[in-house]
Amino acid sequence: MKQGFRKNRRDGMIFGVCAGISDQFGIDVLWTRVGFVALTLLGFGLPLLLYLAVAILAP
Repeated sequence: MKQGFRKNRRDGMIFGVCAGISDQFGIDVLWTRVGFVALTLLGFGLPLLLYLAVAILAP
């Protein structure tokens, strides 16, 4: 049985959220970070709030 989402603090830069997302979906962490920055710039900061919420709530 596969576990749910977990932050990856070993490979993470700040809180490990992007590294955890890349582990969950099996993609390179670089593309996850690039996508997050692009969404933050295009989304007027909403992805940043979601990042902080995941950083606080995820194990």
